[in-house]
Amino acid sequence: MVERVTVTPAAEAVIATLKSIHGDLAFHQSGGCCDGSAPMCFPAGEFRTSAQDIHLGEIAGCQFFIGAAQFEYWSHTQLIIDVVPGRGSGFSLEAPEGVRFLTRSRVFSDEEMAELVAAGPPANGAH
Repeated sequence: MVERVTVTPAAEAVIATLKSIHGDLAFHQSGGCCDGSAPMCFPAGEFRTSAQDIHLGEIAGCQFFIGAAQFEYWSHTQLIIDVVPGRGSGFSLEAPEGVRFLTRSRVFSDEEMAELVAAGPPANGAH
């Protein structure tokens, strides 16, 4: 099955480093407030998700969520989480490492969209 969110090898390496420091992690795709539309990395359980968050999947063993309104805009694309040099948000765990996570995307093919539609909508983040 096609994944709604994936990770580059470079970002996966940063995630491994952050896990060694902070333990289990989770991501939330920002909707544009504090740091544009950057994916934010938190210790698992620190960012509370609700029915207004959509669970897109996992990257490098970490849960990945996006706000429901943001999902509506990006539902036709696969999110590709990458890392680049620079300083991102002070709220995201990678900031002190001199890098920031970045979301790239690609449009799903017609076949991939049909597969996703057949699978049904992703779960929300309510616990």
